[in-house]
Amino acid sequence: MNKKEPIWTKAFISLFATNFSIFIIFYGLVSALPLYATDVLSRSDEDAGLLMTIFLISAIIVRPFSGKILDLIGKRKVLWTTFFLYLLCTALYYFVEPFEALLVLRLVQGIFFSIATTASGSLAADNIPISRRGAGLGYFVMSTNLAVVVGPFITLTIIQSFSYDAMFLTLTALLIIGAIAALMIPADEKPTTPSAKTRLTWNDLFEKKALPIALNACIVGFSYASVLSYLSIYSQQKGVLHLTSSFFAIFAIVMLVTRPYTGRIFDEKGPKYIIIPGLLSFVIGLILLALMNSPFLFLLSGAFIGLGYGAVVPSFQTLAIQSTTHARSGYATATFFTLFDTGLAVGSFILGMIATQFGYQNLYLLSSVFVILALILFMGIQKKKDRLA
Repeated sequence: MNKKEPIWTKAFISLFATNFSIFIIFYGLVSALPLYATDVLSRSDEDAGLLMTIFLISAIIVRPFSGKILDLIGKRKVLWTTFFLYLLCTALYYFVEPFEALLVLRLVQGIFFSIATTASGSLAADNIPISRRGAGLGYFVMSTNLAVVVGPFITLTIIQSFSYDAMFLTLTALLIIGAIAALMIPADEKPTTPSAKTRLTWNDLFEKKALPIALNACIVGFSYASVLSYLSIYSQQKGVLHLTSSFFAIFAIVMLVTRPYTGRIFDEKGPKYIIIPGLLSFVIGLILLALMNSPFLFLLSGAFIGLGYGAVVPSFQTLAIQSTTHARSGYATATFFTLFDTGLAVGSFILGMIATQFGYQNLYLLSSVFVILALILFMGIQKKKDRLA
């Protein structure tokens, strides 16, 4: 029996910790800034959603160029540079108060978030044995999944017990700790030889082989924006804001418990055995959230959404990277996140308007319909792939 190649190497652990710190700030601010905008700055729910949308717009615009940037400068150098600029932006939240200035800060920070996460994801893919790519990337995405609960838990707990200023200072301190992990990433990548070509082509921006599955991820991202951007406002209206941290805790626990099994099934049996049940679980969770009339249903919806999101998103990312060659992993990663972020951005904006006009119950029911569309699209892609095999 052949011994499995290790996943948890020094490089992988450093990248895991670095990515974790980046997403703690991302998810923490996503949960807290809507409340900050409505409660402190007296803005509308639509304006609150705009804080998410403007961040992702800049990320989406820059993301297609990330693969080329990684090739020209080097993945580790790019990660270091953008990480520290991301840290600087986080520190500036303490000093920025006018809503318009906050929008500018979100726009700028989105640029560094986009490039840094592309670099960390591509480096992780490069450091995972090919035979264990499904399990390895699944474990790496756990750094994001953990941040889903840790970020909101930290920010919502601090603003309820202390202040928004204390929250901004705490996030800055956490990111400084993350910087140590970034500096520990070993220099094991091959030197990059800058290309003399200056004209950008389609292949310098996107990996076309990754587009079908990335489009699927875009639809899921659109639906997930309803949870990411508006759960804190919805839970406040329903009188369960104090349970929002518990919602994300259950969300993360379910993902962590199921992750070793879903990664193994992906590698051994195939993606459809994970993605189809995962999308169905996501649908059930969103419907439960829409019909939520008790703390129990609120927390139960978190379990189903966590199971679905934790199974589907890492699998989509793995399929995007597996669709192309090792040399194009950075481009595939950028393509995946460009479309996923597009779904989040468009969802945050459009779903905010829908919530204002029709209420949050209808918002979550509509989100479940889009996940069903993603399921239909995936089954079509899988059927075509099986036919060509």
